[in-house]
Amino acid sequence: MNNTITMKRFEIVVDEEKLNELIALLESTGVRGYTFIKHTGGLGSRGERRPDGLFLQEENAMVILACQEEQAQKVVAALRPQVEGIWWHVPDFRLPLGGRADGLILI
Repeated sequence: MNNTITMKRFEIVVDEEKLNELIALLESTGVRGYTFIKHTGGLGSRGERRPDGLFLQEENAMVILACQEEQAQKVVAALRPQVEGIWWHVPDFRLPLGGRADGLILI
């Protein structure tokens, strides 16, 4: 008997001003839980984003969620038109039934 469940984990980085739009899109697909972190930075296709910059504060937000395959397909279908031409990957991870992973609890 397999006591694990395969989940898909999403880590989505957006301009902070687009955060509410992304959350609305996720909720429209039936997502029941997520975590968001504001004021994130990094290096990407638009160069370096530094929320702590002195002259130009460009702020990103990151949304993290995990869901089963069926829900993940709905999320991908909703996101696909928004990210056309951008490389992305949604990895699998295994979680024991009733277990924890990164603060996620399955019951």
